[in-house]
Amino acid sequence: QVQLVESGGGLVQAGGSLRLSCAESGRTFSSYAMGWFRQAPGKEREFVAAISWSGASTYYADSVKGRFTINRDNAKNTVYLQMSSLKPEDTAVYYCAAGRAVTSRMSEYEDWGQGTQVTVSS
Repeated sequence: QVQLVESGGGLVQAGGSLRLSCAESGRTFSSYAMGWFRQAPGKEREFVAAISWSGASTYYADSVKGRFTINRDNAKNTVYLQMSSLKPEDTAVYYCAAGRAVTSRMSEYEDWGQGTQVTVSS
């Protein structure tokens, strides 16, 4: 059974940093592209970043480009999201997902974690 477990969320002041982790178990992690999405209260879930199976290709939403970095460690079956220069509008539940392509389309992702809360105070 595939499991994706996010961690690293929390409360941070504006301008601060956090690193989210997502550990996968139950299959060959390195065969899948990975993505991060987020959902703020009252809003739809939105794409944040994605990375190819090898880590060679990455893709970011314009809203986080230059502030967030996605990377992965296939030896640890883990994908990371390094978030810097955080803003109050980054407050959301952050989800990781596994799919077959580096894409912003949620429908392309097969498996999802339960999410981790990130709150950025002003």
